[in-house]
Amino acid sequence: MSEHTHTHANTKAVLNRLSRAIGHLSAVRNMVEQGRDCSEVLIQLAAVRSAINKTCEVILKDHMEHCVVDAINTGDKEALEELNRAVELLLK
Repeated sequence: MSEHTHTHANTKAVLNRLSRAIGHLSAVRNMVEQGRDCSEVLIQLAAVRSAINKTCEVILKDHMEHCVVDAINTGDKEALEELNRAVELLLK
């Protein structure tokens, strides 16, 4: 894996989104433990998925704008291959 030496522009936003997703997921766990209605659990799981997807979007945009630009400028083909692998996994 390539090592990045620059600061990511959206670290605070990513951390906030991850905290939100963790909060939603904890709520889902509590709902399941309490035997809550399946529809309510599914709605909360949709919120978790949405929060994670949005986090992925923010990270991917940041990566494209900074890391990939740096990789292209320095001829770092490994970083571009890593991006391809990450996108493939993300889209599964």
